[in-house]
Amino acid sequence: MSEKPLLALTIGDPSGIGPEVVTKSLQDRKIYDHIRPVLIGTVLDTVNALDTIGSSDTVVDLESPSQAIGEPGSIEVYSPGDWEGTEFPVGIHDAGSGAASHLWVEEAANLCMNGKVAGMVTAPVNKESWHMGGSKDTGHLEVFKRLSGSEYVATMLVSGPMRCMHLSTHKPLIDAVKYVTTENIMTAIRLTQKHFNEWGFTKPKIAIAALNPHASDNGLIGDEESREIAPAVELARAEDIDASGPHPSDSIFNQAVEGRYDVVLVMYHDQGHIPIKVYGAEESVTVNLGLPFLRTSVDHGTAFDIAGQGIASEISMLEAIKLGASLASNRGLAK
Repeated sequence: MSEKPLLALTIGDPSGIGPEVVTKSLQDRKIYDHIRPVLIGTVLDTVNALDTIGSSDTVVDLESPSQAIGEPGSIEVYSPGDWEGTEFPVGIHDAGSGAASHLWVEEAANLCMNGKVAGMVTAPVNKESWHMGGSKDTGHLEVFKRLSGSEYVATMLVSGPMRCMHLSTHKPLIDAVKYVTTENIMTAIRLTQKHFNEWGFTKPKIAIAALNPHASDNGLIGDEESREIAPAVELARAEDIDASGPHPSDSIFNQAVEGRYDVVLVMYHDQGHIPIKVYGAEESVTVNLGLPFLRTSVDHGTAFDIAGQGIASEISMLEAIKLGASLASNRGLAK
């Protein structure tokens, strides 16, 4: 039997709920059936988190992630940098927490690119704390794009049977509308097709959402559908991609949940985030497409207001680990 893949789990901002939700997730012993999880953070933060959640799991300090065995009840931690032993404040923005969590993300990405781990799952970080800690990166994606040299990295949200691939994410709405071009849509469609093929979908059904209400009502409400979106669908179909649309966004998501489509390509941030959050906010997971390595993530923030209380929900982190385990183990999008 082949060795289980090694998956790096960053603990996120140590002043937030990251360490707690990571350690809570590892109480689900089924995770160990498919991967060897190794935490990227500090032993002290892991021990503190286990105390917070009332777990009797032991903690092992690794000199290298490759030493990880992956035994349930034994949480293995790789602690890069000089942060071990630091008592980070709980529940507030902190420069040290920002600098440490940024380092851990960079370290995990480098481990992925160097082939030391099969992929990474990230707990939440805080952009303001990163800035306080001296980082010029505004978030995870900026780190990954800078380190990997990837030009186009897209975000897909997953919640159960609903999958939303985003043409754009953190753009002002006026700029997001301008980004809806045939060329950009084709880039996103091809990237979606590539990854879904890698995940075991022979011919994924890709639904392309409209930008305007009612898919523009044949040009009565805007013309982006006929001018930019429909031509992209035609080009995709000419490449033997099972793309369809543009579909009105007030109906396409229900159809996706019913299984008529494998993924919906949405035109901007809220068009995809709102249906995902309404359908299943706690279970939602982020997957990046376009990186040279596997990365899944929780779909929530650091929640400073409840940090250190043992009440944070681990569901999103658990789902992110399960999905990362499925993809790392070549079992596709099954969780």
